[in-house]
Amino acid sequence: MRFHSPQNLKTIADFIEAKFMGSENFEVLGTNEIHRVQPGDIVFVNHPKYYDKALNSAATIILIDKEVECPEGKALLVSDDPFRDFNKINTHFTRIYNFTEELHDVEIGEGTKIHHSAVIGNNVKIGSNTQIFPNVVIGDRTEIGDNVIIQSGTVLGGDAFYYRKLNGNFDRLISVGNVIIENNVEIGNNCTIDRGVTDSTIIGEGSVLDNLIQIGHDTIIGKRCLIASQVGIAGCCILEDEVTVWGQAGIASGVRLEKGTVLLAQVGVNRDLTKGTYFGPIAEDFRTYLKKEVKVRNLK
Repeated sequence: MRFHSPQNLKTIADFIEAKFMGSENFEVLGTNEIHRVQPGDIVFVNHPKYYDKALNSAATIILIDKEVECPEGKALLVSDDPFRDFNKINTHFTRIYNFTEELHDVEIGEGTKIHHSAVIGNNVKIGSNTQIFPNVVIGDRTEIGDNVIIQSGTVLGGDAFYYRKLNGNFDRLISVGNVIIENNVEIGNNCTIDRGVTDSTIIGEGSVLDNLIQIGHDTIIGKRCLIASQVGIAGCCILEDEVTVWGQAGIASGVRLEKGTVLLAQVGVNRDLTKGTYFGPIAEDFRTYLKKEVKVRNLK
């Protein structure tokens, strides 16, 4: 999430009542999750296990719960609760609307048809010659391209499934990102595509999604991907172009699938995969899987 205008380190530190390490005029451009950080971003970390990853990431401002040595060229914000203060920063710089409020800045291109039962949030952009079917929900800041088809019951831009356990309860990391649907995408019935926590969840040009698919926050689906029914893709995944995923496959968070990869039905993916065809509860090369099955049967 990029701020509308650059801020400085002292302004942010004063706002969240945190100590800072670095020049008070150190430029702060926005916030982001560790998977998508860029120079100028704030990233938060609240566990020693992840200190090195955050400190060595592309982020140049680290919101952290302990004073540590500050890497050269970076700055620290030291907070007693980085999770809380990350939420505080995000909601201060990005307004959180609800669907009972008056619509603001909705752009709709020529030739687009939207069923009267669809619900559209704020700051939404929809391109030309797009079709939005009954009971579709389009959340705030969603961007939809040209020649897109979104069938009934689909929800774009729901909250990310991102929580911590605090005092026996679950505390949500508030989502201020969005969903981007590129040109010529088709999305089936009753799909759910969560918006990014601080960045964009993206469905690439020409991709086709079947019914009943869940795509998590900040995931990027490449161009011309084909995804069958009942697939679940966790947050922060990257499916490169022309990936095919068959029914009921499940993909864990942070996984990358190389261009042209094929996942057969009910595959479970818990790691990055190079191009190939995979099968099994823990994805393995399909031919290897078949050879193993033959050997097992020959043991009988």
